[in-house]
Amino acid sequence: SRQPISTAQIIVLSEHVDYWDHDGWKDPFSSAALTERQGEYERKLGLGDVYTPQMILNGATVISLAHKDKVEQAFEDANTAPAVSVRIASAAVDSGQPGILRGRVEADANPREHGNVYVVTALGQADTQVLKGENGGHHLSYVGVVQNITQIGKLEKGKSFARDFTVKLKAGTDPKNLRVIAFVQASGFGKVIGAAMQKGL
Repeated sequence: SRQPISTAQIIVLSEHVDYWDHDGWKDPFSSAALTERQGEYERKLGLGDVYTPQMILNGATVISLAHKDKVEQAFEDANTAPAVSVRIASAAVDSGQPGILRGRVEADANPREHGNVYVVTALGQADTQVLKGENGGHHLSYVGVVQNITQIGKLEKGKSFARDFTVKLKAGTDPKNLRVIAFVQASGFGKVIGAAMQKGL
């Protein structure tokens, strides 16, 4: 709802896991792929367990939401770290195929390490009425709800990156409510070293 650091853009990816779907109500935004992604972070960061809600900043830092002051300090610290410049050069729904998103991602050379380049499609705003389970009876609202994460290539150390991409959108997706995010993550499920976002198409 706000950007607490004036010199940085915080890009939120709300990744809904599916291990709560057994409580009698299935989260319409959950997926096994996102559960596996959280599991990868558990293994990479040596967490020993996963839980929700869990916040992971730039793929490297686990933040407790119980301490607001520490959350904002973590963002401040992350804002001073070196980053790769990433750009969404274009992103548009195919006029002949409304369920297809086409675009292009570019990134400057990174002299330090290799990275994987991903494109994410996410809903800017979403809500649902929870019928059963721990949150049964509650109407929940979300921001940046991930629909799809696709690796489109690799950023080789010392080389720039530019590549076109094609992503299939979920049926009924409103392009005006869509966020397209591109990010570079160090190989081996490492730290996110650069990102960009485009809101609404």
